[in-house]
Amino acid sequence: MSSSKHFITDPKTLVKDSLHGLVLANPHLALDAAQKVVYPKDLAAVRQRQVTLFCGGGSGHEPAHAGFVGSGMLTASVSGHVFASPTSSQVLSCLRRVYSPEHGTLVVIKNYTGDVLNFGRAVERFKSECVNAGKPSPQVAMVVVDDDVGVVNPNDDDEGGVGRRGLAGTVLVYKIAGALAASGATLSAVKTMADYVISHTFTIGCALNAASVPGTGLPRSLGDDEMEIGMGIHNEPGFETKQVDPADVLVRNLVRHIVNSLPFKKAHQKPSGRVILLVNNLGATSNIEMGLVTKLAAEATREAGLDPVRVFSGTYMTGLAMPGISISLTVLPDNEQERDALLDLADQPAYCSGWINHAHAEDAGSTDDAAQGPTTHIKPAADAQWESVIASAYGNVVAEEPKVTHLDQVMGDGDCGHVLLSGATAIYEASENTQLPLNDPPAALARISSIVEDAMGGTSGIIYCLFLDGLAQQLRRLDCNDSGSLTSKLWGQAMLGALDTLYQYTTARPGHRTLIDALQPFAATLASAGTLEQALEAACKGAEATAHMQAKRGRAVYVQQKESLADAGAVGLVSVLKGIVSALQ
Repeated sequence: MSSSKHFITDPKTLVKDSLHGLVLANPHLALDAAQKVVYPKDLAAVRQRQVTLFCGGGSGHEPAHAGFVGSGMLTASVSGHVFASPTSSQVLSCLRRVYSPEHGTLVVIKNYTGDVLNFGRAVERFKSECVNAGKPSPQVAMVVVDDDVGVVNPNDDDEGGVGRRGLAGTVLVYKIAGALAASGATLSAVKTMADYVISHTFTIGCALNAASVPGTGLPRSLGDDEMEIGMGIHNEPGFETKQVDPADVLVRNLVRHIVNSLPFKKAHQKPSGRVILLVNNLGATSNIEMGLVTKLAAEATREAGLDPVRVFSGTYMTGLAMPGISISLTVLPDNEQERDALLDLADQPAYCSGWINHAHAEDAGSTDDAAQGPTTHIKPAADAQWESVIASAYGNVVAEEPKVTHLDQVMGDGDCGHVLLSGATAIYEASENTQLPLNDPPAALARISSIVEDAMGGTSGIIYCLFLDGLAQQLRRLDCNDSGSLTSKLWGQAMLGALDTLYQYTTARPGHRTLIDALQPFAATLASAGTLEQALEAACKGAEATAHMQAKRGRAVYVQQKESLADAGAVGLVSVLKGIVSALQ
């Protein structure tokens, strides 16, 4: 959910301060602070060798547009206040600065009334200035991006109207046009390419909430279980507010909306074709979620009969910190030569902070076999005693899980009990289904370790795995290849050896308030010829003692200890040991 908290000093200077920060972090850039214009330091040379391009609009869409100033994309950007168009005087100042008398200049804007009017007036003022100064009419062209298909005004007609909004597809327009300009193409060719991308790019967005505006706050708020389809990048309402869908359902519906939209159908008559897919973070979507959305968007595009031959995913055009995403499809030409030329432009590196340059490599063949490692042949076998031990340990973990979870909620992240139960359940199910080589203790422990890794994860999971790996190796070294040759003392010696293995990879030791405080005394007692009952008593005392220890390892280090509670990991391990000992008595 969006937050109304911001890192801010003064809302009135936020845009200018942010642009200063951008320039400081990107030494190839310069800033006209008065006009909020960002341009490259080698601008004079750029104007002499190519068509120049600039784009602009209200701030709050970063990295658009200042983050895309650099070789291969924009020659300059001009910024207004947050969500407000720059004035025509600002735009005129930018145009004067970047105009190339020899090659001309292309102005790229998004289809919003303020942008169209202010940029349009600036272009006309510039033309008048040149003519009135006795100069030839300047080579300036302007294109308007209107890729939004989330909200299509039914009252628009062939004579015009408000039209569709400009969204993340704008970035694809000046990426491709900018690469063509950098190659030395004419203004006419650059504009033609820009026009093609505009007329063949279609975008829809959705958000989980509106974005908070610095100095103003949230203009409106959706419920915790609501999402809005078609929300604009300035918090404009979309066309549908509904309950949050699972990601696969949502993304599939967004892609379907694009391909079923009238603008898409007008531009693309065929039921199939090649496309560029751009998945855009609207500002506050986590990277892990973006990865999922990108996967789902590519799958949904293929399901729609289209081939996403290029996939771009990242933060390109935001609505401040809006928790949402947008999906754009650019339909490529049917003509192979034209298609390859456009893709080559999309692939060209751009040297700016906002664009993610994609590396391309030929597939040199599969390495799957190497990744699999050596083949191991496991022969599952039943063993009544092992099965009894596993079932008892599982049952005790089930009973103790709420207690372990509570302890971890106080001092950790609250997942210790659930993770332990997940591991115990997986081992129990493998035993019940005769999937373990229980007639071979070292092999059984190695297999259990693999099961634990898959089922548990996290720090506690890998600690158990390392210990079990070491224990399997120790039993093999001791030539304990069947249960009949194992005594309590041998188990203890093997466990101490397994602890040595574990100690190679963790600095946790007895007294550090971890599960080691229960595991080490259990192993040591067995190794010194103690009984199982004595070993369990030592483990219980070790776990209880953690209540009075200062945490030195694990997440509890960062939490102030307010209660005298035992360590969740140690208590969880004791629940396993109690089940094992109970079955063996």
